[in-house]
Amino acid sequence: MGIEGTPVVIGRARIVALALILTACSVHPPQPPPSTDIDETAYRDAVRVLASDEFEGRRPGTAGADKTVAFLADRFHKLGLRPGDGTGKTASFLQQVPLVEISPGADASLSVSGQGGTRSLRLGQDAVIWSKRAVPELQLRRSDLVFVGYGTIAPEYSWNDYAGTDVHGKTVVVLAGDPGVGSKEPAVFKGNSLTAYGRWEYKVEEAARQGAAGVLLVHDPAVLGYGWNAVQNTWGGPQFELAAADAYANRAAIEGWIQLDAARSLFADAGLDFQMIAATAAHTGFKAVPLRGKVDAILRNTLRPFNSQNVIALLPGGKRRDEYVLYTAHWDSLGVGRTRPGPVFSGAVDNATGAAGLIVLAQSFVRTKPVADRSIVFLATTAADSGLLGSTYYVENPLFPLRRTAAVIDVDSLLPGGHSRDLAIFGIGNTDMEETARAVALLQGRETHADPFPELGIYLRSDSYSFASYGVPVLFAQSGIDDAAHGPAWGRARRQDFLAQRYHQLGDKYSADWDVVGALDDLTLYYEVGNRVARSRRFPRWYPNSEFRGSRRHAPDAEAPSD
Repeated sequence: MGIEGTPVVIGRARIVALALILTACSVHPPQPPPSTDIDETAYRDAVRVLASDEFEGRRPGTAGADKTVAFLADRFHKLGLRPGDGTGKTASFLQQVPLVEISPGADASLSVSGQGGTRSLRLGQDAVIWSKRAVPELQLRRSDLVFVGYGTIAPEYSWNDYAGTDVHGKTVVVLAGDPGVGSKEPAVFKGNSLTAYGRWEYKVEEAARQGAAGVLLVHDPAVLGYGWNAVQNTWGGPQFELAAADAYANRAAIEGWIQLDAARSLFADAGLDFQMIAATAAHTGFKAVPLRGKVDAILRNTLRPFNSQNVIALLPGGKRRDEYVLYTAHWDSLGVGRTRPGPVFSGAVDNATGAAGLIVLAQSFVRTKPVADRSIVFLATTAADSGLLGSTYYVENPLFPLRRTAAVIDVDSLLPGGHSRDLAIFGIGNTDMEETARAVALLQGRETHADPFPELGIYLRSDSYSFASYGVPVLFAQSGIDDAAHGPAWGRARRQDFLAQRYHQLGDKYSADWDVVGALDDLTLYYEVGNRVARSRRFPRWYPNSEFRGSRRHAPDAEAPSD
């Protein structure tokens, strides 16, 4: 009823208007799109899970590895990414990587006989030995021992440590590093910046090409950056190799590391001064030196072929979707120790952080609108700690053409810590992607600098090398040593402490009190750099002086497209 009992009459137009007003009032205000910022909570959660004891150290061929690849594939699936291998009903997030595990028996032995008698090297303490040949038994019998310096043949540097020396059937002793790192002379190789000739894999392969039956690498913590315990944990047990028939055709029968003091003793037994002869090996004119000893060694192996997996996901791009920007990180670690009950090598920094980084990068790209022109690929590789086997298999069997892979960004071992004032570029001077990284870093208030530890060759020890060796431009960069709160001396000591105390050791554990601000800074930079490359018309280029320039012609799918 109206005032004084008068009926209220509302016209149809007024009713419709009132209804619209009420409807508008009941609708929620528009929500902003999801943030593309790197998600700290998601990052912490993924690192915590991957580094947990439940995942048993993520060693390939174990239940922990199965949980790892299932976890990564599930996260990619829930983000709406496409499986990277195959299409339709055959599509999978997993690329099968055929491996063989080669486990030496407890009766393995290594000894050197000379004029002063026989020296038995204690395996585990004085030396570790293994074989990459997938055969049940290997032996060295009275194999002549020869010191070949850095074991390098580098025509571009006019260097040949094997010149005038026949090592067929012999066992070579090889120094870690390369002549530039050894001499510290800028004119020798690349001075204190390690080249690919300093990789231990190169040394054993070159020795085999020269006909050597055995290779003993001298462990020098000052050159390698990690201690003997990391050697024991990495090489003191079963080893992996790709299961292809020719995978070990370029390997000697027996390979190994010898502890520095043990190497000194072997030289002393031959009446030689190790320090003096090692110093001459870093200078032009070095000649191989017979050590007057005979090597006897035996390995009886148990072989276990199995398939491990690379995990790979795709976010399709727009108008240039058949070109790719690829993010890579290895998911594996060392597994469980051989004592009972076995302690877990969690590999939290190396490399649960990288695998977790792939997840949060994928999340940010999924939320990015409009999508980039190029497609984005996320590749988590297996068996990196056994010689970059997963990434090696991928570049030899790429699921997306390498000639159309514009760039790779490597996500590896993000140390806990706060903001840094600098960004360290590993392998600096290789690709003009460094200019993009420099521009993004400046927006973060950071300067870019060369790797503070160039002698360690970190670029060459990661999956970066697998892609670079096939000519795909790679960026591998992370927070440097100039910590915003504590300064560069503190930052340098922190990195050295990680290598000495936690790298490939039980101490590499996740803690809820980690400061991950620095890791988030780095992941943000990776996102921004990748996003810029994915929206550019041109491919990143190698600098003219890069040792990897021209390597793309060796890729299984030939040349890169022109701009």
